[in-house]
Amino acid sequence: MSFEGWIIFALFWAVFVTTPGPNAVNCISNGMNLGFKRSLVGVFAILTQASLFLALSAAGITALIAASPTGFFIAKLIGAGFLIFLGVRGWLLAAKPAPTVPRKPGSIYLNALAIATINPKSVAGYLAAFSQFVQPDVPIGAQMWVIVPTALTLTALSYVTYTALGAGLGRAALGAVFNIWVRRGMAVCFVIYGVLLGAATTPVRAG
Repeated sequence: MSFEGWIIFALFWAVFVTTPGPNAVNCISNGMNLGFKRSLVGVFAILTQASLFLALSAAGITALIAASPTGFFIAKLIGAGFLIFLGVRGWLLAAKPAPTVPRKPGSIYLNALAIATINPKSVAGYLAAFSQFVQPDVPIGAQMWVIVPTALTLTALSYVTYTALGAGLGRAALGAVFNIWVRRGMAVCFVIYGVLLGAATTPVRAG
């Protein structure tokens, strides 16, 4: 990958990971409810998913999954239901105080990993990256040495920032009513993303 190509890829990835989506909402929510340090395990889960999708995209498996209408239909329904469930649960729990029993890191990690994996933006983004920026005449292994560190660094910076934003909101002197409605706003976002995922059509790889 040339230096100019790397710059274009980095700009694309920065926009890709900073555009608000389910991952961002989850990071903000975790930061508000759990604090910054305890929420970082959720960012690690997103990086796990990113590493996995980068590897799958390099192997062409992500493109194969996206090309299967039946597989995509089943996956999107499961994902949509999960996001809507999180949204409804978040709305119902918004008026209740944060649980006094801390969530285990494993629970935070698995929840964030599930949200990252079913995120419809992920499949489209990784397909776009590998269809537009990977050079077919250059060994994929050599290109991954540039793509992976760039993608993971930008991903980490983006979601650490979202987590810090949530932690800042949680520490701010917010009135109880405002705090409830912020949490409900996060819940509504999950429901909206779930509905959009359920209504999504099978992604088509650019020709």
